[in-house]
Amino acid sequence: MRMNKKYSCLPAEEKGIHIINIRAIEDIGYDQHESTLLNSLSKNPDADCKYGLYFRDGKRKVDYILVYHYKKSSAAKTLSRKVHHNDSTVRSTKQDQPLPGKGVQLEMGDSEPQVDYHEDDKRFRREEYEGNLVEAGLELERDEDTKIHGIGFVKIHAPWNVLCREAEFLKLKMPTKKMYQINQTHGLLKKINSVIQKITEPIQPKVAEHKPQTVKRLSYPFSREKQHLFDLSDRDSFFDSKTRSTIVYEILKRTTCTKAKYSMGITSLLANGVYSAAYPLHDGDYEGENVEPNDRKLLCEEWASYGVFYKYQPIDLVRKYFGEKIGLYFAWLGVYTQMLIPASVVGIIVFLYGCATVDENIPSMEMCDERNNITMCPLCDRTCSYWKMSSACATARASHLFDNPATVFFSVFMALWAATFMEHWKRKQMRLNYRWDLTGFEEEEDHPRAEYEAKVLKKSLRKEHKHKETDKEKLTWKDRFPAYLTNFVGIIFMVGLTFAIVFGVIIYRISTAAALAISSTPSGRSSVRVTVTATAVIINLVVIIILDEVYGCIARWLTQIEVPKTDKSFEERLIFKAFLLKFVNAYTPIFYVAFFKGRFVGRPGDYVYIFHSFRMEECAPGGCLMELCIQLSIIMLGKQLIQNNLFEIGIPKMKKFIRYMKLKRRRTLDHEEHVKRKQRYEVDYNLEPFAGLTPEYMEMIIQFGFVTLFVASFPLAPLFALLNNIIEIRLDAKKFVTELRRPVAVRAKDIGIWYNILRGIGKLAVIINAFVISFTSDFIPRLVYLYMYSENGTMHGFVNHTLSSFNVSDFQAGTAPNDPMDLGYEVQICRYKDYREPPWSENKYDISKDFWAVLAARLAFVIVFQNLVMFMSDFVDWIIPDIPKDISQQIHKEKVLMVEVFMREEQGKLQMLETWKDKDKKKGENCNNHSPRLSRSRSGSLSSCHSYPLDV
Repeated sequence: MRMNKKYSCLPAEEKGIHIINIRAIEDIGYDQHESTLLNSLSKNPDADCKYGLYFRDGKRKVDYILVYHYKKSSAAKTLSRKVHHNDSTVRSTKQDQPLPGKGVQLEMGDSEPQVDYHEDDKRFRREEYEGNLVEAGLELERDEDTKIHGIGFVKIHAPWNVLCREAEFLKLKMPTKKMYQINQTHGLLKKINSVIQKITEPIQPKVAEHKPQTVKRLSYPFSREKQHLFDLSDRDSFFDSKTRSTIVYEILKRTTCTKAKYSMGITSLLANGVYSAAYPLHDGDYEGENVEPNDRKLLCEEWASYGVFYKYQPIDLVRKYFGEKIGLYFAWLGVYTQMLIPASVVGIIVFLYGCATVDENIPSMEMCDERNNITMCPLCDRTCSYWKMSSACATARASHLFDNPATVFFSVFMALWAATFMEHWKRKQMRLNYRWDLTGFEEEEDHPRAEYEAKVLKKSLRKEHKHKETDKEKLTWKDRFPAYLTNFVGIIFMVGLTFAIVFGVIIYRISTAAALAISSTPSGRSSVRVTVTATAVIINLVVIIILDEVYGCIARWLTQIEVPKTDKSFEERLIFKAFLLKFVNAYTPIFYVAFFKGRFVGRPGDYVYIFHSFRMEECAPGGCLMELCIQLSIIMLGKQLIQNNLFEIGIPKMKKFIRYMKLKRRRTLDHEEHVKRKQRYEVDYNLEPFAGLTPEYMEMIIQFGFVTLFVASFPLAPLFALLNNIIEIRLDAKKFVTELRRPVAVRAKDIGIWYNILRGIGKLAVIINAFVISFTSDFIPRLVYLYMYSENGTMHGFVNHTLSSFNVSDFQAGTAPNDPMDLGYEVQICRYKDYREPPWSENKYDISKDFWAVLAARLAFVIVFQNLVMFMSDFVDWIIPDIPKDISQQIHKEKVLMVEVFMREEQGKLQMLETWKDKDKKKGENCNNHSPRLSRSRSGSLSSCHSYPLDV
């Protein structure tokens, strides 16, 4: 009865509201006429509770929502229809209704509904769980009379004493009364900062949290014993909605339900279908007339709109609304996008340099000069004929746009850019940690996952069955060995599948090239390479997009069978597997073109064959770099346009429409359903659940790989990444604000394992770019020719130097062209790209000395480039401090001020004690000097004297 008295007392006008008290309530009567009369005399109750943001009393804020499915008996539905028919214009909750599953007691003797044991079991679990929530201090209110038929909502409110208790348990840093001045720059720096602020003022978001602060409140972990230190003038806003929902979620996670033979938290109850959803509420509507100002509406106007794409993000407001973890993601995405601006500018300059010097490039001019009359060997057996090198003129000129000396400089620049970006982010992260009071924050071990507890329970039950006394069980490597083996085999199979698909595309390219080469028109033969490359890349793109979705599901399944103990461990393992599979999937076709295509071809008369019928592919006379550029650009742009943007817009819209149609089909079509306005928790229930930040980070990490790993072949990659990210930020913002349920705020001081992945990609990029410049491009062969073989110190004769000769009489039987006179003359010697001895040499067709000289130069370049760039990157890492100097000073200042506050408090306590002692001593002396008449009541006088200090 104590709980009933505490949690079920309501004002008289709220008689029709049902406050959950599971242990006290057994059966409550229902008086339709009295309730209808009261409701008709009172004003709209939905307006009092701000349409679901508050309890029915309009005073207690809804901090969290639990959603469950329930089934009504046919008799209950009939009664509900009669009530609505009598008063169709009045919204009435199911006043004082029994808990779901208990049915409705009818006086008309209707037949009782059949017992659904599965539903009863869920109802019993909900009853116990909600009773435990009440014991934990939370206040609950239920609403089953909603526009969504068969769905019940439990509204949860955390009172002040619960918030204080949990804030102390969670060690939440809260602002104190003490304020201090933030150190400001002086002299020249101050003038520069003021000029920058004036210039950037038009691109600053119009939110209060984004304005530069000159003072800051001192923060300290909340303590109920030291409440006097904190500014509690407005208790309603001291804990914001984000903090309140976080506190309630912590209580939900640790509150157990033991009727199912093992402990269950909210995650287990959601997994078993006892509840269908659990989420905090959005602050209100973001669009429409007469919408009250709220943070969600402000975010929609100043952040989640394509019209403000040029503005900075209001990161502090994002953190205030969504929490630190999501705030850090958008802060990182903003820093990454800003850093892409200088990379894009340099990439455009490099590309324009290639455009400006294409007419001065001697090798491409020699290839385009028809007077050279260089006859090339056939590209395939029998059906292909000899061809003129000048027919590949367009490819050679286009290759120079991306294969020029400036690309080497750009590769070095991008390696240093990646190191600078990582250091800049670390400094930005420390500034955010200071501003968001996360300094000194350490993540504590999370609660065990529901699946882990269930697995441990099964293990303990097996041991109990064998009559073994065991201590507290836990999963060992032996228990997980089958899962580890499945993971290993599954990942190897998926990687093998990716290689097999790439191999299939290679077969397609070879066979299609042979088929198109039969074309009799010269224009058709000249465009064979471009046609085959473009179609093959599109096939690769479609396969990559499909496999990305498949690999994401497989990575989640492989992680689930491992049964990690905590959510953090689960997330890290999932990220590792998903990244590994998606990395291999996205980059395998590009690695093939960059490092394998044209390397194992053989030579005319001794080609390498696949399945004894398909010749291995050759690179174009201008090299494979142009083809690598096409492959990289189509895959990168296609992934960004289709997967990242269209999927992110289209799939949520489609899911929302399907969910809307299902709910519309389930609704009861009576008049009141059309009249009444939806509650906030009903609207949020129709939104898409938050699925975590892993997909958002993953697409940006893969993009970061495209920008850094093969940037030597595609200098415009940073520009396309920048354009995509400008849209991506607003797209993600719109999705979080308008399309998703509000996620539970999670405290975090960094981006976690993603930072290590970024560093790994940055290191790998240096190595890959060294090999791309050295082996894929003609940069090293040109240098070797210029300084070792050129007669006049120019590039004249370079093309002829890179081509070897072949006597057509040395063709293997059945491989010579069917039409040797296709060019109009008989061919005696044809040329092919390789460093081999001529047919008139003693060791004809053997690898020449020039090949070894070029190979030595390539390997030397790789070693020098890699070590030099790595050293420069480490130097940048070392010279830029991780913590900005001003932030370090402010953190030290906070510590000193906090010590001063506590020292003053202790001094005040000591002075007060000394004052009490002095007063106690004086009072004692006065009592001893009393007259004899008063001495008879000495005991009373003494007691009154000694009571004085206590009163004080």
